[in-house]
Amino acid sequence: MRVIRIDASNATILLTEAPAPKVRDRQTGEIAKDAVSGEALMTVGVVYIDEGESSLIQVTIPESGVTDGLAVGAPVSLPGLIARPWESVFNGQQRHGIAYRATAVMPGAFQMAQAG
Repeated sequence: MRVIRIDASNATILLTEAPAPKVRDRQTGEIAKDAVSGEALMTVGVVYIDEGESSLIQVTIPESGVTDGLAVGAPVSLPGLIARPWESVFNGQQRHGIAYRATAVMPGAFQMAQAG
């Protein structure tokens, strides 16, 4: 599937859920691993605000990309943020969505309002 790079340079991104291990199999508790590196994956919840619109999204990050100094409610940056549309059939039901991934999550700053 196509990967869409997201330019978040003008967005405000606020942490809504602290980093937690991404669970691959809920029944066994198996943690998801990166298909290439084998590194454990984490998820964070953020609110992504851009041009007056906001969305709550979950972003997957490699464990090594989770930096210190993160606080729920504080601004963060998500370098290398991408979106990947997906589709699947589960129990006969067609499902689809967008998976978000970044190379890291680190403390950020509030965007300054543009003088108009």
